[in-house]
Amino acid sequence: MEGRQPCVYMGVWGIWMAGFMQFLTGVYLFVGLTWFNSFRAPALYMAALAFTAYGVHWFAIGTNRLRRADPRPSGFMAVAFMFISILGIIVFLSNNDASVAGVFIGLTAVYVSEFFSTFHIGGDIGEKALGFFRLGTGFWLIYLTFAFTLNITSGYHLWT
Repeated sequence: MEGRQPCVYMGVWGIWMAGFMQFLTGVYLFVGLTWFNSFRAPALYMAALAFTAYGVHWFAIGTNRLRRADPRPSGFMAVAFMFISILGIIVFLSNNDASVAGVFIGLTAVYVSEFFSTFHIGGDIGEKALGFFRLGTGFWLIYLTFAFTLNITSGYHLWT
């Protein structure tokens, strides 16, 4: 791997793992909600919107990383994704799903930090905050994945 830049190749993982999987999940939810009426929970429209939008966002991030493009457009896009995240907080709290609202609280903090980090506002505090909120949100998502899977498949009653 001599001479290669690993961070550039991380773009492939951003495109396929995060981007493709989230986009596919969002489309699946939208189709189930609108074409087949398979799902009934209104909050799933927010989940479909978020998965689709974040999936496309990861496609863009991964492609930009692969091309070594200027990261500043991500700073501007962070504003739009911050508003999607705030919408998620409102929807899931109003549907009494605090655990999923917690994901959107973390994502809101990530996108606010991303804005400050991208434009180097306030020194390196934005970058440190971005790392902190990414880790926290990532750990919360890992916990929810374990809790949901174990609750459904093994009869556990973990808080979710």
